[in-house]
Amino acid sequence: MKKNICLAVCLCLTGIYQAIGQSYGTTLGLRLGNDRVKRTVGVSMQHRVMKHMTVEGIVQTDFNRNSTVHALLEMHREILTKRFNFYTGAGISFGSEESIRKNQHEKEIVTTYGHATLGIDLILGMEFTLLKHHFSIDYKPNFNLVGREPWYRGQIGLSARGVLVKGATQNKRKRQRIRQRKKKLKAKERIEKQAKTPSGNFFHKLFKRSDATLSN
Repeated sequence: MKKNICLAVCLCLTGIYQAIGQSYGTTLGLRLGNDRVKRTVGVSMQHRVMKHMTVEGIVQTDFNRNSTVHALLEMHREILTKRFNFYTGAGISFGSEESIRKNQHEKEIVTTYGHATLGIDLILGMEFTLLKHHFSIDYKPNFNLVGREPWYRGQIGLSARGVLVKGATQNKRKRQRIRQRKKKLKAKERIEKQAKTPSGNFFHKLFKRSDATLSN
């Protein structure tokens, strides 16, 4: 009885480990952001472009005075398994935001909105993937270049995404594209070799002449 229970537990743990070990190629979902000024709701999409490297796009708004778009390039590193990672990255952002300016002379704070902004983002986060669900928490500081005061804002984000394309599927498609390129290259080389031989050169010229006759 004990042996059967141990065997069942081992099988369950193996199944969980395999589920956790599933990689992702593309994810899409919601991102909740929070900083000192606002709380935002947004859409986040990640796509793996190379091993350990993804691009992420974020569109977020507070449905009031702040709406921004962010494009980030991120590097991922394993912590315990390949599905539990930390990542760092950088990118750019632009949008329409409110600006908060302190008037030291009048001792007042002036808030204006509708400013077109441009900035640089950094990001540091941790992520976890289970089956077809992907979760992450991150800290994303923004350094404003144009349009907003203060020039620095840091945002904490929580994301929940669904896996649209698994990493295994993405790798399989990549291998298929590589095989197709190799086949085309080999076929091209074979045709060039045949054209260089006397018989191949003769038939090549004959086909060109027949094509020219038909076109005339």
